[in-house]
Amino acid sequence: MDLGIIGQAAGLFAVTNIDDILVLALFFAQGAGQPGSNTRIALGQYLGFAAILAVAVAAAFGATFLPEAAIPYLGLLPLALGLKAAWQAWKDHCDGSGNEEEQAREGGPSSLEVAAVTFANGGDNIGVYVPVFATAGIGGMSAYAVVFLVLVAVWCFAGKFFATRPVVAKALARWGHILLPVVLVAIGLLILVEGGVFGL
Repeated sequence: MDLGIIGQAAGLFAVTNIDDILVLALFFAQGAGQPGSNTRIALGQYLGFAAILAVAVAAAFGATFLPEAAIPYLGLLPLALGLKAAWQAWKDHCDGSGNEEEQAREGGPSSLEVAAVTFANGGDNIGVYVPVFATAGIGGMSAYAVVFLVLVAVWCFAGKFFATRPVVAKALARWGHILLPVVLVAIGLLILVEGGVFGL
């Protein structure tokens, strides 16, 4: 692999996915202490990002799974998950002591929830990746894909790292049940507004 392409791929990934570290930290904090949670979160991140890559590669070859006008509607996924998380947090608050029991039953976020948020949040990534992939050729595209998939693991480690720092972990343990819905709803609304969905 050419070091220039590796550097370009790493830079492109970092610029287009910087917001994912915060979302991952919130997911890791939500799943703290739950067996298998870290694996589910990492799997979900990989599933979501693999879907982003698949769509971008297909579009670079001229195929379109999603019409361009439909991409902004992906904002409905994190919006719905954020509203669901807000409803759950409100119910837990009203129930009082039921919060810990409910979290223990849930075991943290599911792989599909993480994948849905990752894919929806990556709608703008697709728009950036397609022209790069189209001009990179098959060899360059393969190099980008390998670097991206390696960096997904780095992003997962970074999210876990931030979620387990004492100061951050304490803040997320106290406020994470509020922050996660707020961040997901904000991501959903941002995607919808930037895409001009529903005349926003």
